[in-house]
Amino acid sequence: MNPKLFGPLSFYKHALGIALPVMAQVMIQSLVSLIDNFMVAGLGDVAMAAVNVTNQLNFVYIVIENAMCAAGGIYIAQYCGAKNNEGMQNAYRFKVIFGSIVGLVYFALCWLIPDKMIEIMTMGNAAQDEIVEKAVPYMRICSFTLVPMVLSNAIGGSYREMGRPKIPLVISVCSTVVNTIGNIFLIYGVLGAPRLEVTGAAISTVIARFVEIGSFIVYARHTKAEFYVPFLKIFHRPKGFFRRIFANSVMMMMSELSWVVSETVMTALYNGRGGAETVAGMAAGFSIANIFFMVFGGVWTASAVVIGGSLGAGKLDEARKRSDWLHGGSIILGLVIALGGALLSLVIIPIVFANLSDDARQICFGLVMVILAYLPFQTLLNVLFAVTRAGGDTATGMYADVSVNTLIFIPGAFLLAFLTPLGPVEMYIILKLADIGKFFIAKHFMNKERWVKNLTLPSNS
Repeated sequence: MNPKLFGPLSFYKHALGIALPVMAQVMIQSLVSLIDNFMVAGLGDVAMAAVNVTNQLNFVYIVIENAMCAAGGIYIAQYCGAKNNEGMQNAYRFKVIFGSIVGLVYFALCWLIPDKMIEIMTMGNAAQDEIVEKAVPYMRICSFTLVPMVLSNAIGGSYREMGRPKIPLVISVCSTVVNTIGNIFLIYGVLGAPRLEVTGAAISTVIARFVEIGSFIVYARHTKAEFYVPFLKIFHRPKGFFRRIFANSVMMMMSELSWVVSETVMTALYNGRGGAETVAGMAAGFSIANIFFMVFGGVWTASAVVIGGSLGAGKLDEARKRSDWLHGGSIILGLVIALGGALLSLVIIPIVFANLSDDARQICFGLVMVILAYLPFQTLLNVLFAVTRAGGDTATGMYADVSVNTLIFIPGAFLLAFLTPLGPVEMYIILKLADIGKFFIAKHFMNKERWVKNLTLPSNS
């Protein structure tokens, strides 16, 4: 093995010790989402489409909110390496304040114009009116999870960035169990509970989110977590600190927004390729693929801890070596998950989505196979972005995402939609080739080593 590309087993054991609990948490959440989809799929293609179109819109919010938390997380990882509790607390304050602002803005949109947002996502779909009718109440109820989600992500993410991923894993398991039990009772009205169908799924989600944030707050207060700040003290901060983090968060926001907008545009375009079976099939495919996307959460957290910790401790050469080792390990990890995922999908798709139409299941299976084929490359690409962000270089991701998504991905999506008869899966195959451009751009800027920087020093923070 190339000693530059692959590190010692002790390094991978340490990195996997951080990544696996995060991957397990994502997998559990994805499996619960899959169970939700299985239950909702029993109500038919329209109900499945309504829930998942709403979740596609919610995903835009989640990406923006995660960018805010990730900007603060860069500093938490490095301040943890420097053993600076005050720095961690200020970074946590940033997550809560700016994440909550984003949450409140989206909450208002969910109540003021939910129908308009859903109509945009289903333009040209033959079942648009039925989808909108079921999706609006679901969206409004789920909006009550937005601010609790901010607090959960701020606390859970901080534990992960400190290298303690098992704590959010345990709390996530408890929350998902509550969600699953709620779905069993409220969607179909089991054991005398009211049969609320799609509305029941939304209520279960809200209950689970409040259980999750309550558990996080109680645990953080009880254990006196180094980063945690009580809500009444959340606005106390040193002058200028937020401005420094916000400079990074703006570039991350542009990167994430360009990506999520491109994905949303593509989703809206392929939702118009047919009726409810197209929306349901693609949504079912992504609910399966999300299980395997767990690898991305793992490599982002592992990179933040092993690279950010080294940089924060002033070990710059060690950070360089660890970066190379993560590149090699990410390809192997992505390949293993892709092969295992292909075998698993052959079994679970016919069982979980038996109530969907044949056309919807066919679309679902095709999409999952394409996503898994791209997974090893996508894992490597995520490591490139994760390593540069760990050193505060958020410009690299912005350059790669904004340029490729704006100049290639979005124009390509419109050209394929209006000039070809290609189905949604075929469109996805072609459009994801644009990520090759992101790789070369990210690799170019990464080699400049702007990310090799200790942010805890006064001149860099």
